[in-house]
Amino acid sequence: MRLKAAIVCLAFACGSAGAGVHGKGEAQKRWELMNQIRQEKFDLILPEVMRENGIDMWITVNREGFDDPLTEDFGKGYVGTYGYYVFTDRGGDRIERAVLGVGTALVDDNGAYDVFGSPDELRAFVEERDPQTIGLNFARHIGAADGLSHTSHQKLTEELGSRYAERFVSAEKLISDFRSRRVATEIAAYAWAGELSRNIAERAFSNEVITPGVTTLKDVAWWMREQQFANNVGTSFGMPSVYVTGPDGITALSTDYVIQRGDFLAIDWGVGYLNLYTDIKRHAYVLKDGETHLPESIQRAFDNGRAVRDILKANIKPGRTAAETLDLLNERIEAAGFSVMDKFNEPTDDPELIDVIVASHSVGNLGHGIGPSIAWFNPERMKYTIQPTNLFAIELFAYTAIPEWGGKKLRIPLEDDAIVTHRGVEWLYPVNQEVLLIR
Repeated sequence: MRLKAAIVCLAFACGSAGAGVHGKGEAQKRWELMNQIRQEKFDLILPEVMRENGIDMWITVNREGFDDPLTEDFGKGYVGTYGYYVFTDRGGDRIERAVLGVGTALVDDNGAYDVFGSPDELRAFVEERDPQTIGLNFARHIGAADGLSHTSHQKLTEELGSRYAERFVSAEKLISDFRSRRVATEIAAYAWAGELSRNIAERAFSNEVITPGVTTLKDVAWWMREQQFANNVGTSFGMPSVYVTGPDGITALSTDYVIQRGDFLAIDWGVGYLNLYTDIKRHAYVLKDGETHLPESIQRAFDNGRAVRDILKANIKPGRTAAETLDLLNERIEAAGFSVMDKFNEPTDDPELIDVIVASHSVGNLGHGIGPSIAWFNPERMKYTIQPTNLFAIELFAYTAIPEWGGKKLRIPLEDDAIVTHRGVEWLYPVNQEVLLIR
């Protein structure tokens, strides 16, 4: 029944403020959905990840005007001086959840917490439970897990004393695991965000928005931003990246460049819905006068990218580390006749080779998430094991020689969001299957 309720809620997520089930407004519906996600994650995900990481107590610190990156996950509330979210493994199926110094009725009523108190009670609270390991949000590799300031660390050390300060450990891996493993309500919400992302991007690359010789790349990007405002969603990366790719690579990016016939365009962007952020790409070709179809050479380049994507989809599965997965993918890509690149954006000059590099990164609570990542730019997270319910942006870059460009290569970047289940990669919305045509 919980998943059914989530789907009903999502079905009305973009309605007008007064529309929807029981006449509830959009703000209340989203708050209720976030509460359900939070409760499910605390019930189902938190016990396993705290125990896997050997952490008995996890403390997240908030200060007025300085929220930890996980505040949305835990539920916002007012903090005067210091506030603490404290999770304690006291045995059994449930992790005890406490808020000390975090106020407002929304925190009291969200159904996720067992204990409410003042920040002055922290020491007595910890001493009563006597945890052997205390996870804190400091992290060398993951920014979203590094929310504990130097002064807040000092405050905890002074407050709890040397006995417990010696038990402080980094919660970096715990935070990665907690955020990157998903519950059903969260997956349903993310699928809705993905569908909205691709719908706006595909409308942007149409004659609804673009008039060749008139519309600029910046016009398209601002139109997309307006759609985000109209749908009450955030942005994964700020301004959408709307760009032209030619024989010399990217030549203009969300600038005053006027879109011309014969241009090959790409969008890279994402939306934020609740506490979830997407990351997708779409492509378009502006038909020249007299053209009715995509040029054969560009279609072939796009098809090469799709063929590589099929290899990724067939071979990304749970149970392997991201690094082991990348090695397997590169092996299968080469066996299929493609050339694996050593460095990003440095394809070979050989027109016979189709150069490929994989960049399938974690996604979810950020456009670039903090879970296992099959991408060279996340070396620490390459060590993490892929788990069922991890979300990935299935991303790759394929470079194919274009005869009309004197053999220079067109870069085809494909990227859509998916979930990894025990069966492997499963898409969350219709993925990119074609280059859109602008007439």
